[in-house]
Amino acid sequence: MNIRGSTALVTGATAGIGRATAIALARAGAHVIGTGRDPQALAAVRDATGGTSVTADLADPADIERLAAAALGRAEPVEILVNNAGIGWEGPFAAMPPDKIDDLVAVNILGAVRLTRALLPQILERGRGHIVNVASIAGHVGVRDEALYAATKAALLTFSEGLRYEVQESGVRVSTVSPGVVDTEFFARRGSPFRRRRPRPIPPERVARAIVHAIERNRDEVVVPGWLRLPIWLHGVWPGLYRALARRFG
Repeated sequence: MNIRGSTALVTGATAGIGRATAIALARAGAHVIGTGRDPQALAAVRDATGGTSVTADLADPADIERLAAAALGRAEPVEILVNNAGIGWEGPFAAMPPDKIDDLVAVNILGAVRLTRALLPQILERGRGHIVNVASIAGHVGVRDEALYAATKAALLTFSEGLRYEVQESGVRVSTVSPGVVDTEFFARRGSPFRRRRPRPIPPERVARAIVHAIERNRDEVVVPGWLRLPIWLHGVWPGLYRALARRFG
């Protein structure tokens, strides 16, 4: 897909991967609509991209409806949707506060699904567009002390796969981008730092480049950094060995 001249809606655009993606899409020639919960941070992204912004909380279905209405009411319809917004939580699942369970499910999966459902009919009508769902390596293999976070990302991967088959004859494409560990505010916001030795954190700009590449090249699935395809492959073809290594090395 040629990004230049298109309109792109990026969720979670106030920081990290979302902010980097909004800027990368603007540089590629898109008009960017950034959305997030922090009005001041959104204003900074709007200034950086020359685009527009809509403050919204994707945990709130009413906010999703309002965001979708703003996007659908534009003279230039949204052709690219990047479902990037996400939150995390680390710790034993038995100790996870019930309200955190609701938050993770609401933002990480329901928010993306509801927004996609609201915008997809118009995108299909035009016969041109691209939906990118930002997942995680955790969604492919599961991660200790991040059971629910991994589950929400696995759900997003499966949703994307099924939707891809549904729209494959329409001219609309669906991609998933699965980062490893990214050097963003994500860990501070979830309440605990990243402690593992591997994989090493990568900058959000690298993930943003992967998202732009997925759109331009119609890539179904991108893993960044690419070497993380190895544990995904091992988990699929030799799960017993993978689990033994995961227990040994975390």
